[in-house]
Amino acid sequence: MAKETHIINIDHVSKSFGDKKVLDDISLYINKGEFITFLGPSGCGKTTLLRLIAGFLSPDSGVITLEGKDISPLPPHKRPLNTVFQRYALFPHLDVYDNIAFGLKLQKLPVEEINKRVKRVLKLVSMSDYEDRDVNSLSGGQQQRIAIARAIVNQPKVLLLDEPLSALDLKMRKDMQIELKEMHKKLGITFIYVTHDQEEALTLSDTIVVMNEGKIQQIGTPVDIYNEPVNCFVADFIGESNILKGRMLRDRRVAFIKHEFDCVDEGFGEDVKVDVVVRPEDIYFTTDPAKCQFKATVNSCIFKGVHYEMWVDTDTGYELMIQDYDPYEVGSEVMLYIDPDDIQVMKKERECNTFAGEVTAEGKVEFLGAEFECNTEGFAVGDEVVVKVAFEKVDLLDHEEDADVTGNVAVILYMGDHYHITVKTETGENVWVDTNDIWDKNDSVGVKILPKDIKLSKA
Repeated sequence: MAKETHIINIDHVSKSFGDKKVLDDISLYINKGEFITFLGPSGCGKTTLLRLIAGFLSPDSGVITLEGKDISPLPPHKRPLNTVFQRYALFPHLDVYDNIAFGLKLQKLPVEEINKRVKRVLKLVSMSDYEDRDVNSLSGGQQQRIAIARAIVNQPKVLLLDEPLSALDLKMRKDMQIELKEMHKKLGITFIYVTHDQEEALTLSDTIVVMNEGKIQQIGTPVDIYNEPVNCFVADFIGESNILKGRMLRDRRVAFIKHEFDCVDEGFGEDVKVDVVVRPEDIYFTTDPAKCQFKATVNSCIFKGVHYEMWVDTDTGYELMIQDYDPYEVGSEVMLYIDPDDIQVMKKERECNTFAGEVTAEGKVEFLGAEFECNTEGFAVGDEVVVKVAFEKVDLLDHEEDADVTGNVAVILYMGDHYHITVKTETGENVWVDTNDIWDKNDSVGVKILPKDIKLSKA
């Protein structure tokens, strides 16, 4: 993409609040006229990034440029941007017309110009007959339209939208999504949108920036993000997925669920551990034994309105979700296949827990803010070491007195025959655990690691 098409460049931007790093070395560009969405769970940094662009916050490091000029010194009101907030922030003592005209009057524009602009944006947001109405008499959707009208009447180069539809009910939210898309097309200006709603992001966006824990996970079109997730977080966060451990046997051949499949992926090497994603709608039923790749038994079938959602137990002991327009009875044995194009192979982000540690005494090492017993033979007191612990060698406890460290369950991935859990410890570090036990997100847990399961190497 030619650089002159960029309206905003974010270059190595970081931001912390106290000891918590909210944005960690973020770099991306935004094109003129683009509808770009920052998508991620609560606390991922998406709203902070929007507020940095708006000028409500300043970065600790890095530069944000607008049309090639550093906007860091500019206060919010001097930036050619306008923000639509989640809570609308309308003036309750002013009618619809005066709410929209407020910024134009501050600029001391001629009355004729103000009238012309207000009428234009009221038509654009389908509120032409509401200019004399009290804003408190409007519905939530109508108030949101007025908030958008007030923002675009100033003719900003960029419109910032911070979860603007989250306060609306489901039907109104879907209606407003369509209207926002139409507004963007008519206005032709850049929209930067923040949401945690995956469906909303897929519906509205030209480009999606998926974020987690202050870092960008993936940037791409909605189709790319959905069909080609780069890691397990993106695959799990965007829509429903079967995420499974696999092994790349060679180019275009992968093994998972204890079966081998043709795929389209290349360049991973031979006999390499990978993660595999198969969307539920991409597993197909067949009655042709020649086409069958594996067999399964249906253990649940639920009507979801558009399709049936079924869970099946494979002949090799894995559980998969399938979405299909036709139902299959619980207990029925079925034959299944997956097309090569529908198998997404991803590099493993990590193969075990890896921590920075220090030998504190003979037979003791410190990491995760705690001291653990382990074999320190070959190391001296004070040596910095790399500590490795296999995922399946970490035990989670529901009581803290026997635990080495404590934390909270942050992410839960179901991998077909076990759960892969991310625990955020009190030190802010992550511990990853493979377990068959069922935990809920945000559960307080203790982390226990036995001495024999701690492996040390030189830092």
